[in-house]
Amino acid sequence: MVGYTQLVKLNTFTMDDVYKLVGNKKTASSLVLRLSKKGLVRKIRNNLYTCINVADGQPVATKYHIACAINNTAYLSHHSAFEYMGISNQVFYEIYVSSEKRFDHFEFNGIIYKYIPSKISSGVIEPKNTRGIRVTTLERTAVDSIKDFEKIGGLEELLNCIESIPYLNESELIRYLNAYNLQFLYQKVGFILEHYKDQFQLSDEFISYCRNKTGKSTRYLTQDSTKYLNEWRLVVPEYLFQITEQGGTPFV
Repeated sequence: MVGYTQLVKLNTFTMDDVYKLVGNKKTASSLVLRLSKKGLVRKIRNNLYTCINVADGQPVATKYHIACAINNTAYLSHHSAFEYMGISNQVFYEIYVSSEKRFDHFEFNGIIYKYIPSKISSGVIEPKNTRGIRVTTLERTAVDSIKDFEKIGGLEELLNCIESIPYLNESELIRYLNAYNLQFLYQKVGFILEHYKDQFQLSDEFISYCRNKTGKSTRYLTQDSTKYLNEWRLVVPEYLFQITEQGGTPFV
């Protein structure tokens, strides 16, 4: 099938991609319209398309490829980066996408694509043996997710993800913490990761580094926080960390 055979090899495509294929803008528009009427092409959003697999009727592009094709600076971040890495067991029907360019949230094929502002540019990689995927590194994903946990699934889901991480490089953590340079973020990251420092092989020096960057202000981890921790100048939920084994006693 002329056109479809070439387009199906692309995860996503724009009208410019079709124009490069056929060499004529009018022909490109006609081709996309014809394939759309046959149910072989679906529009994802403005000037972004994907082919439909004739075998199962599903889009050829995965949700991760769609997210990274929104614009040329888009990448998977926060919970979606954890999910892509296989760290999160809970599948969200939302994809969190960071980008230097703002875009409006949109829905396609049952998935909502949500824009999360990109405040720093470091820590974005293209995984090996993939094409068209950009995602934050494990350490940046951890820092971003702690920073914005109220926007991307809540504290409980954040801790579930963190508990599934086998190791974190503290030099990389410091790199992203310093890039943001937010006192509250040093507090949150230092406090939360202190409880997992053996799991992540984090040094006492790393915890002290975060503690020394927290400043003098007292902050609330969540709106319902009630327990004050003087060493972090942080008010946290009474039973934030819990022993999950049956019969365990909750503790902070």
